[in-house]
Amino acid sequence: MIVGVKIMPLKEILDSQGRAVEKLFDQHGKKVNQVRVGRYVELDLPANSQEQAFAQAKELAQFVLCNPLVENFEIEIK
Repeated sequence: MIVGVKIMPLKEILDSQGRAVEKLFDQHGKKVNQVRVGRYVELDLPANSQEQAFAQAKELAQFVLCNPLVENFEIEIK
């Protein structure tokens, strides 16, 4: 089963990559209110149900993919 995990920096954390992209947009005359840069990981999991896939993805996100001190994550079952 295919599961997507979106990992983003916490709102309270300065997103230096996002700021760099904002600056680049500004230099090219493109106006944006805010840019936050994260990452997206797609997993093909050996699950028999959406609930099982969600649980597997959550465990992987919590212990491997995401640093909970500076990031949060969202899981999407495809």
